[in-house]
Amino acid sequence: MTESRAAIRRYTMAERLGHWFAAFVYIYPLLTGLAFYSPHFFWLAVMLGGGPTSRFWHPWVGLLFAASLLWMLGEWGADMRITDADRQWEKAINHYIRNEDDQLPPVGRFNYGQKVFYWVMLFAGTMLLFSGLVLWFPEVLARQAHWLLLLAIFVHVGAALISIGAFIIHVYMGTAMVRGGFTSIVRGEVSPAWAKEHHRLWYDRVTQQAAQTPPKS
Repeated sequence: MTESRAAIRRYTMAERLGHWFAAFVYIYPLLTGLAFYSPHFFWLAVMLGGGPTSRFWHPWVGLLFAASLLWMLGEWGADMRITDADRQWEKAINHYIRNEDDQLPPVGRFNYGQKVFYWVMLFAGTMLLFSGLVLWFPEVLARQAHWLLLLAIFVHVGAALISIGAFIIHVYMGTAMVRGGFTSIVRGEVSPAWAKEHHRLWYDRVTQQAAQTPPKS
């Protein structure tokens, strides 16, 4: 049996498209937001069409990012619940940091770190959405409450910095730390050995389901 036939599907096409859509619609508000945050980064806005263009599209693309988070909540929300296995994994996280994956407790489809990233981005995205709406229409939403505008600025900047930090860690972990993680979200498949090593409980579940599924005639 070839490697491709032995591969296990980790992500469906819809999940992969949703993931990459969320990534791309996050990057544009990230870059334009940095341009608005500091004059030292305004060259980013120049590269993206200029200040007025960036100011116009920043909130609209931000709405697309919020929509992608809502989609992922429906798609992955159940998988992202913290379980007892995740808590055991979290207690042994030092082995993960030292690349001693063979000494980690088995986990399901997503490990504790992946779940924390998911919930952090969902929380930060929600804060960015509501604070961004206030900043988008300050003359409407903050006309009678100047404190609301100041609070929205504080929340928007804080949530943006949290999401940037989480995003950088996510990219690093998926490309440099865990070999095979990046290709799995591109191709949608992983080898049985990879699944067994990194997500043993999920591997056991999908292989048992495969064994119970009658072959197609």
